Amino acid sequence: MEEILALVDARLRTALGEPDARAAVTFLGTDRFEVLRFRDSEGGTDVVRYVTLGMSGQPMADPSALLADPVKGPRAELVLSVRAGLADTDQVLRPLAVLAASPQVEGVVVAPGGSLDLGTPLWPGAPFSSVLVGESGGLVADLELDPPLEPVRFLPLLPMTPNEAAWKRVRGARELEERWLAHGTDLRDPRRRSVALD
Repeated sequence: MEEILALVDARLRTALGEPDARAAVTFLGTDRFEVLRFRDSEGGTDVVRYVTLGMSGQPMADPSALLADPVKGPRAELVLSVRAGLADTDQVLRPLAVLAASPQVEGVVVAPGGSLDLGTPLWPGAPFSSVLVGESGGLVADLELDPPLEPVRFLPLLPMTPNEAAWKRVRGARELEERWLAHGTDLRDPRRRSVALD
């Protein structure tokens, strides 16, 4: 596990540079999870990225399986990107660690198109309490591991308002993403309103 996390840490530094902050969270009965913060300038606007480190140390197990395979299974880390300075987004560190721990705690397999719900705002005053899991391979390339281990995928998290989460449950992830695209929704705006859903 430690060897895998060292490789993940190195991949993140290669892709995003040096983190300017990191926080560790440990939940009873789980491994230690870290959340790293990276700053980036994108089109003249500062973007802050929060990335988990620790979730990929163990493979995610099929919740219907009688016994979890200690080697085989998908591995992932979570990436949240938001525009800096518009909200107190540094308070997202613990909620992100909670989401990263969900495979160990709840037997959840986190995969693109799925959603994760905290039940509370992602940070104080946030209009989002859930996220849509995006496709990997964009910002940080998948990290190949020696077989039979599956690659570590870096999954972007797209914050959803309660209305968007309800829409996604009924209509599916693809329709919500198409709606965001059609309306030019800035998914990195930590204060954005729900996209028009009528």
